[in-house]
Amino acid sequence: MKIVVIGGSGNIGTAVIERLRGHELVGVCRRLPDREPPYDAADWHHIDLSTPASSDLLVRVLADADAVVHAAWAIQPSHDPAYLHRVNVEGSRRVIDAVVNAKVPHLVYLSSVGAYSPATDSTRIDETWPTDGVSTSGYSRDKSEVERILDGVQAARPELTVTRLRPGLVLQRRSASEVARYFLGPLAPRLLFKAADKRLLPAVPLPRSLTLQFVHATDVADAVATAIDRRYDGPVNLAAEPPLPADAVAALVGRRLLPTSDRVLRPLAAAAWRAHLQPTPPGWLDLAMGSPVLNTDLARRELGWRPKLDAAATVRDLVGGLAENAGVPASPALRPGTHRRP
Repeated sequence: MKIVVIGGSGNIGTAVIERLRGHELVGVCRRLPDREPPYDAADWHHIDLSTPASSDLLVRVLADADAVVHAAWAIQPSHDPAYLHRVNVEGSRRVIDAVVNAKVPHLVYLSSVGAYSPATDSTRIDETWPTDGVSTSGYSRDKSEVERILDGVQAARPELTVTRLRPGLVLQRRSASEVARYFLGPLAPRLLFKAADKRLLPAVPLPRSLTLQFVHATDVADAVATAIDRRYDGPVNLAAEPPLPADAVAALVGRRLLPTSDRVLRPLAAAAWRAHLQPTPPGWLDLAMGSPVLNTDLARRELGWRPKLDAAATVRDLVGGLAENAGVPASPALRPGTHRRP
């Protein structure tokens, strides 16, 4: 089976390439990885989704493909939302149009819990919950907009199979350097990560009402592989159990939770972001506070999906990677950084 993985050198894409080894794999990304494991399993093409020229290139690369996995998504530079929109929304539109024009029968799109509209309580939501996003989060707005594009394409092309995977926060040890660059920035000292790995942080400031869901990248890759095998058509929530409230998250990295209102954290995060002291805009906090809790019964029922790692083990895997500055040397996206403070 010929499978094209868009964004194949990133966090989820790397796990997908590794999981699908043995198929005829084609990888597409903006920065080509070195031809070392796991990337030696694919033939690679350099395509920048932010450019109009990518449309024709994609059609040629997608020719004769049995399935396309779209896992490309830009998080930075967060101070340039126009660029992020060009990559994430316009680039996704180009991928979707190329799938149609190349007559690929199956698209697997990596959406997100971030596409969902906010929920007012902890009631678990299924795949029918509205995907209108969180208005103050650029990431969420873009994810929602791509969902609308897919709605239109599927209405016009009912013969196209589209799997929309909507995972919680996707983590793995080897994405630690990327997470540090994209979300924490160079001012976060390695000693902080080492203390978190040993659960020695004296206090962890989080809103008490926060609940997060995590899933390991390898478990998401398993869902991708099964969706392709079964030609599953429709949206699917993915998250490991259990959902982690703030006190459980704090216990994974420190000694106690320091309850902190999001009304206090948000202006602090906004000020630090505007001053370029850290790379995460405050919309990410809004998204974390507003995201609903996912019901994953459909994934278990229709895909037979059973994550190998629970939520706590997934978080601990990333934290261990942060302490070690872990990454994938062959991937420009996941390459271990050299800018971390000692």
